Amino acid sequence: MHAQHAPRQADPLDLLELDTLLTHDERAVRDTVRTFCDRRLEPHIAEWFEQGAIDDIRGLTKELGELGLLGMHLDGYGCAGMSAVDYGLACLELEATDSGLRSLVSVQGSLVMFAIHAFGSEDQKDEWLPKLAAGTAIGCFGLTEPDSGSDPGSMRTAARREGDDWVLDGRKMWITNGSVADVAVVWARTDDGVRGFVVPTDTPGFSAPAIKHKMSLRASVTSELVLDSVRLPSTAVLPEVRGLRGPLSCLNEARYGIAWGAMGAARSAFRAALAYAGDRVQFGRPISSFQLTQAKLTDMSLELAKGTLLALHLGRAKDDRGLRPEQVSYGKLNNTRAALEICRTARTVLGANGISLEYPVMRHANNLESILTYEGTVEMHTLMIGQALTGQAAFR
Repeated sequence: MHAQHAPRQADPLDLLELDTLLTHDERAVRDTVRTFCDRRLEPHIAEWFEQGAIDDIRGLTKELGELGLLGMHLDGYGCAGMSAVDYGLACLELEATDSGLRSLVSVQGSLVMFAIHAFGSEDQKDEWLPKLAAGTAIGCFGLTEPDSGSDPGSMRTAARREGDDWVLDGRKMWITNGSVADVAVVWARTDDGVRGFVVPTDTPGFSAPAIKHKMSLRASVTSELVLDSVRLPSTAVLPEVRGLRGPLSCLNEARYGIAWGAMGAARSAFRAALAYAGDRVQFGRPISSFQLTQAKLTDMSLELAKGTLLALHLGRAKDDRGLRPEQVSYGKLNNTRAALEICRTARTVLGANGISLEYPVMRHANNLESILTYEGTVEMHTLMIGQALTGQAAFR
């Protein structure tokens, strides 16, 4: 005879009880970040998005550092040394508030700090990682160029030797944190292949004009980087990597976080749609009682649960044995695509109210249009998976 279990109350936001797959410590990390977001960020995020700027971004970055969220999956140098799943859960909660906030943390930790941690000299690590982890310094990552996005090998930014120094010239585009950064990790062509450089942003010849008129990621600093004969000492180069393996490995770190983060945006939109459908009365009944609305809610719930399971599986695999690039592509491609569709469906449930910043849905949808494209477009991740399936590189 099987033991009889008392029926449990279903949680509409977690019908599969995915929470039970997390350890007590993982739930504690998740709850800490969620509480911070609810208390510190949620009351202001719609205004920050509308005005296109975060109030006191330096103060906020220090708070994120005090919470241990900056470079949290790295070891030493003031970093928290937590697991990939812990980091993923933090990304989910941050992006449930706004993709721009997750981008701030992701660029700082998974791009800038990871690059220095993995490929930097001990002096570079000692100088920058503790400050970046504490949030007393902000970093940006210069790879994308005006004419070089999906094909970073065609970058034009170049570094040449002059005596013992390096001199950098070029442009970078769509750089998160650029105009508020204290340090930039910049990738450039050299006679010895692509190299990374640690560039203090007060170096003469370096400027970072802000990019205006964005309709997406408005609660995020986005800039151009201009390098006009930027002279650096020989110690500025990242010594432990040459070629595109360097920047691409950093991108894989960030893409992993996006797989989690996109599900946070999706959860926020789904929660708003579910609550709205229960409250909104038409034809004498809440619209949640109508079949078509229930079909929409069901589809959103299915995709949210599947995407969260995929993110968790990738996190467990990353902690256990590491991830191959095409596995990261699975998470980034599926979850950004699914999250955007959830937001679009949620908008239809809210009707005209769906376009209002009184609700998070349209803000998340706008943000996800960027998340769908950056750090690997739909087309590139599709072809990376296609290459893994067939052994044929369709984009070269």
